[in-house]
Amino acid sequence: MKTLEDQLTAGALELPNRVVMAPMTRNRADADGVPTALMVEYYARRASAGLIITEGVRINPVGHGPIGQAGLHTPAQVAGWRRVTEAVHRAGGRIVAQLAHHGRIAHPSLLPAGARPVGPSAVAAVGDARTAAGLLPTVLPSAMSAPEIADTLDDFGAAAAAALEAGFDGVELQGGNGYLIQQFLSDSANLRQDAYGGAPVDRIRFALAAVRAAVRAVGPGRVGLRLSPGSGYNDILERDPATLYGLLADQLNREPLAYLHLIEDPDASLARLLRARYTGRLLLNPFTGDEPTDPATAQHRLREGSADAISFARLFAANPDLPERIRQGLPLSAPDPDTFHEGGALGYTELGVPAV
Repeated sequence: MKTLEDQLTAGALELPNRVVMAPMTRNRADADGVPTALMVEYYARRASAGLIITEGVRINPVGHGPIGQAGLHTPAQVAGWRRVTEAVHRAGGRIVAQLAHHGRIAHPSLLPAGARPVGPSAVAAVGDARTAAGLLPTVLPSAMSAPEIADTLDDFGAAAAAALEAGFDGVELQGGNGYLIQQFLSDSANLRQDAYGGAPVDRIRFALAAVRAAVRAVGPGRVGLRLSPGSGYNDILERDPATLYGLLADQLNREPLAYLHLIEDPDASLARLLRARYTGRLLLNPFTGDEPTDPATAQHRLREGSADAISFARLFAANPDLPERIRQGLPLSAPDPDTFHEGGALGYTELGVPAV
């Protein structure tokens, strides 16, 4: 019977336990996208996780997400992340970089001068972007040309190679949450009529190409892919997600991934489908509504076979030593949503007293 304390091999990654730190957008990098000293401390304190997955890291300037997002496309950014990975490794941890491109939900104010957000098609997302001036509405993106798609896939590979240079143990591609990869998967954001649009077999092409670019850069067993099937986050619509993601899972079985990382849909039907169709290691971020993932629920999901490991987000934000607290049944601190995005040490490296 599997438990959260058990070890796990996922491709080339050896996890000492199955309590995974999920990627969380915290926005503490400097104005050049370089990780700060606060980030070094934040990640090092969570080194007891079976695996740390970083916040989304932009792969190029046009893929910039919210203000305060770190990158992996300049020497200074690589050097900054190296300080993070060295601190995590000194503390005995394992860490992978989540590579992200925000696509149509980027904001022009954070992009190079004259640049506009890009997406698979010229379809705007309804929503706001987090900028230096606060929350501002997203804009109409430019439809990516075939050369731009090729360049972006190269950038996924280059960022993966930069992650290894920075000392990461591997990478995870952000294929969910309405970011660029999911924009290509979606039949509402992707209206293309070429090889990257139309039928599901064509809409999954970009995701598969990004995975292959990353694997070429870092080798087999060191690439994960995160998906949020059926999610409407960032104004995404998928009209037949079961067909789409079932086909994607079948194709991913042919790729040398370390793991597939799922954000569970509310009724768990798509997560169950992918658990049945995908034959490799599966990490699950369970659907819990507005509440953090409860350790008891996580243990149950693991034992029933829903996943090979469970990823925790908000509880890791508030409890750096979460695996040990779960093991000993210690009280857990409640996360403070007001400190999730941007800011300084408060709620990030300076935390409250555990709740009783």
